[in-house]
Amino acid sequence: MIHLRGAKALRIAAIAATSGLAILAGVTSAAAETTVKWLHLEANPAYVAIWRKIADEYQAKHPGTKIEMQFLANEAFKAKLPTLLQSKDAPDLFYSWGGGVLKQQQQTGTLLDLTSAMDAKDGAWKKSYNQAAIKGLTFDGKISAVPYQMGTVSFFYNKALFAKAGVDADAIKTWDDYLNAVKKIKAAGIVPIAGGGGEKWPIHFYWSYLVMRDGGQQVFNDAKNGKGKGFNDPAIIKAGEQLAELGKLDPFQPGYLGATWPQTLGVFGDGKAAMILSFETTVATQRVNSGDGKGLSDDNIGRFAFPAVTGGAGAPTDTLGGLNGWAVTKKAPPETLDFLAYLTNSENERTIAQAGLIIPVADGAQDGIKSPLMRGAADQLAHSTWHQNFFDQDLGPSVGRVVNDISVGIASGQITPKDGAQQVQDAFEQDQL
Repeated sequence: MIHLRGAKALRIAAIAATSGLAILAGVTSAAAETTVKWLHLEANPAYVAIWRKIADEYQAKHPGTKIEMQFLANEAFKAKLPTLLQSKDAPDLFYSWGGGVLKQQQQTGTLLDLTSAMDAKDGAWKKSYNQAAIKGLTFDGKISAVPYQMGTVSFFYNKALFAKAGVDADAIKTWDDYLNAVKKIKAAGIVPIAGGGGEKWPIHFYWSYLVMRDGGQQVFNDAKNGKGKGFNDPAIIKAGEQLAELGKLDPFQPGYLGATWPQTLGVFGDGKAAMILSFETTVATQRVNSGDGKGLSDDNIGRFAFPAVTGGAGAPTDTLGGLNGWAVTKKAPPETLDFLAYLTNSENERTIAQAGLIIPVADGAQDGIKSPLMRGAADQLAHSTWHQNFFDQDLGPSVGRVVNDISVGIASGQITPKDGAQQVQDAFEQDQL
């Protein structure tokens, strides 16, 4: 149920009335004297300007409603959000990676249940998005966030450096092919991979993908549901062994264990590493994090999917990535939902997609994707046989933190694959108490 008072509650129940969902047009000026606090994860001024423009356009159409924006870097966002949500300065809407973290926020009573609002008027608001995205943000029958984007992690590579090393990216089909490519690049005197070990989660992409390729969906689902051998499954241990094998090749740039994600993108954008395992937005983000602000030219960047593992139960068409949305806190004013519906309508999602920021989930917005590499990611998602949310988000904050820790530990040779799997299992069991 949505716990709002009086006439405002009735207005929110009609939130899907129009494509713009401008349900507050009749609100009196006194009632509209409202500030909506919006917390997001972003550091790129060019992207912030796009969101600010959308917010300004909304304000112009809704006099008396102010959209107050706050943007934090990734790690600061994660560190500050739990405290903010319990304070008088809690945001009204905020960015979410979904998964177990979002589910936990819902279970603790922090979030507004969006189900009634999205089901109003025959579910017109809910029907305006990719339904797989809605489903992925629904827990125990409650919609916990409004979908914003879907994405997938894949390899991006510097075509010039691959050519210099004599590596054909199209020939990388298996994990063995990938390891051989790393060896060949290193032998050419080139750093093979830009790695972000300082924040840890970028390295968990490798462990997670290998778990998916070795074990498939059944092994991972059994592990996170406490079935079978859990995270001590042989396929999961094997994934750790394969990551350890990569780590022994010393494939990352010097100092990678202390590198932040923006620094890692800068290493790739400055041409100091041949490839990076990264988000669909890499073409844009490597540019702004490069030393000259220009980075690699679009036509010098290629992309390929995480390779298959020979004999593994997972399919090469299984994808790892985000399902991101906007969560609303319980004390948010009703105007928050109206703005959120406006922010994520097809027109605005198309605008944001045209800037290379997202693979949109609003129906009709997909034609906004202009980058061929972004389009490749969107097509990969369209044919995904299993799209798995980031492990560190899906498993919840406590277990996810351990996943990130052990991924770096295994890659750097500080812990064994078997010990890493046991640490995740121990964290999972502790989390169930």
